[in-house]
Amino acid sequence: MGEQPIFTTRAHVFQIDPSTKKNWVPASKQAVTVSYFYDVTRSSYRIISVDGAKVIINSTITPNMTFTKTSQKFGQWADSRANTVFGLGFSSEQQLTKESGCETPSSAQASSVNGTDDEKASHVGAADAHLKSENDKLKIALTQSAANVKKWEVELQTLRESNARLTAALQESAASVEQWKRQFSLSRDENQRLRNKIHELEEQCSEIDREKERSTQLKRRIEELESEVREKETELNDLRKQSEIIPQLMSECEFVSEKLEAAERDNQNLEDKVRSLKTDIEESKYRQRHLKVELKSFLEVLDGKIDDLHDFRRGLSRLGADH
Repeated sequence: MGEQPIFTTRAHVFQIDPSTKKNWVPASKQAVTVSYFYDVTRSSYRIISVDGAKVIINSTITPNMTFTKTSQKFGQWADSRANTVFGLGFSSEQQLTKESGCETPSSAQASSVNGTDDEKASHVGAADAHLKSENDKLKIALTQSAANVKKWEVELQTLRESNARLTAALQESAASVEQWKRQFSLSRDENQRLRNKIHELEEQCSEIDREKERSTQLKRRIEELESEVREKETELNDLRKQSEIIPQLMSECEFVSEKLEAAERDNQNLEDKVRSLKTDIEESKYRQRHLKVELKSFLEVLDGKIDDLHDFRRGLSRLGADH
């Protein structure tokens, strides 16, 4: 049946610096796909990671390997065949826990490396029934691996000494790379589809935000209109109150109008009287002037008469004196 993929994750890959054996050297510029394969024919496990066309991990798991958690998000294991130490950096502690749950093929090492069976759950988005089936297969494979430890050791030694076997392993790796290239192409297409979907959702979110803004503006406008309506209602109530006293005001206005008309009539009568009085005054002035003329004439006549009387008296006096 060949190799079957049983687990896939993403991590930053590191290798120990061969000169210092202390510092980590990044084997990838970014997080890459790290996959676990089980070879049913050989009852063996391999860890493979490809960055583009470059194979950066091709590690066959042996019983003496131990995956060590050095921090919450970093784990490492030594590969004597590759004469190096690999390190994986994860984005979360949960991924690291799942990683360690698939690292060893030996049930004897399960307690030190794998943790509990609950930690072996794959984060691949398959159904629970499929995960359970894969876990059962993994348990069977671990049991078979424990029974064939000696056989693996001999095979490992043979692989170290045989360039032909190494070439075969590389050819198998190349075949696996091609398979993962196809899977990568499918993943890339799916990723593009998801990106397009995200873009559509972002556009929808933007439209929702615009609708929310318009709704907020409409709410403010409605509040302003409600405030104006309340003001108009207040004015209407004031007008209604004023309308209640309009009959009284009209009655008072009619009364005032009647009084005004009466006053106008009185004023007209007074004006007529004034004109009559002016006429009488003019006539009186005329009579006074006429009387003054007549009085003056009378006084002149009277003065003449008086003078005549004085003359007469003087004459009488002389006559009396003569007698």
